[in-house]
Amino acid sequence: MTAIAAFLRKTPVIRLQDYFTAGGFTSLAPIDWPKPEPEVVESLIKAVDAMSDDEKQRVVLDAARVAALAEEPGQNALQNVVLNRAVFDTLEGANNRSLWVFLNEYDRFRKAEEVRYNDEHRRTRSWSGFGVDANLLVKKDPMSLAAFTAAIRARFETPNVHVDIFDHHRVILEGEECELVQVAVYREGRPEDMLGFNANSTLSRRIVKPVFEAALTYEAATGVIEVVAKTREDRIDLTRYMARDLLGITLTEEQKLPLREYDLSMLLRPFDFPTDPADGIAGVTVRELRLMDIAAPEERVTLETMSGAKRTIWEMGDDFFYPGGYPKLASAHQTINRMSSPGWIVTRARFTIKFHPGPDGGRGKSLSLTVTMPHGCNLKDMTPQERLIGEKYLRFWGILKDDNDEGGVLE
Repeated sequence: MTAIAAFLRKTPVIRLQDYFTAGGFTSLAPIDWPKPEPEVVESLIKAVDAMSDDEKQRVVLDAARVAALAEEPGQNALQNVVLNRAVFDTLEGANNRSLWVFLNEYDRFRKAEEVRYNDEHRRTRSWSGFGVDANLLVKKDPMSLAAFTAAIRARFETPNVHVDIFDHHRVILEGEECELVQVAVYREGRPEDMLGFNANSTLSRRIVKPVFEAALTYEAATGVIEVVAKTREDRIDLTRYMARDLLGITLTEEQKLPLREYDLSMLLRPFDFPTDPADGIAGVTVRELRLMDIAAPEERVTLETMSGAKRTIWEMGDDFFYPGGYPKLASAHQTINRMSSPGWIVTRARFTIKFHPGPDGGRGKSLSLTVTMPHGCNLKDMTPQERLIGEKYLRFWGILKDDNDEGGVLE
């Protein structure tokens, strides 16, 4: 009940009243809604705890879904798909907005869940990107959708497939937006034998058929298709079906987008990390450098400074890199960059972006970026807003190379 109690306390009583009134819960004890909010919430917590198991479980599951979209990525997803922005934008509190959409625009709530699923899995191991023709019209007529669905049924050998297709937008760099068409695919998997308890609380085996989700997006301005699915083969096939049945083109595997490339060579010497004052960045600190001597590729040397360190990582390196075979790191006061001599490269770097405190005071937020040569970066694990600022400065500092960057979708 801890999670439910937290959810009830974070949600306005007027929205909770809407939910429990519309839900038709027969086992919920009467609630005196006009009472002061703290009293209503405490009585509601006790009443939910006393509900029947089935109805209480329904509240638990609904609250988990609503709370998931109350987080920052979920709020962005809701804002991208909600129909009644005039009401949505005036509601105060993330839980309030999330539950309002759940109650009043349930189909859009589901689409927001699909948007978040896609955004959370972008640039992970389950993601691929393909470059096709730009400015194509995505077909949404019943015949095209039927052909697309039939191809998925045949490919995965299942009669049960559900497809959602809808328009939304994604915020990219500098507050700009790109328009997308998203296709969400749900398919039933093969039967699985699982342990579970029956109505008599007896452990038994039962057959379940899991549902697998995949997501595809097409950005007309750039001609980029992105796909999130379990395996590489699944991603290629789903993208091929989308291209053929919904875009009217033929896709080849050679159209897959190249991986993003990172260059850490500038960190062989002290680097100033210039920033835009409008972003409120207080400073950037390199916390870790992992180096490799090309002559000994099976070995690595790692330098790391912890919070509160008095020296920069380059100054610290003076104590650990010696002339002759293992050149020293260049300190900020040195004019000769010894470590940048031929043979040494930076293979991984971790640095922290520290922000000034917000208008409410308190400690400023921090963003920790880890880049591994040549294609690795932890941007995929961050929120959309963190990815925006991270990508902006990785490009600005020359670490992220944009030579082959198509629409900001490369791994």
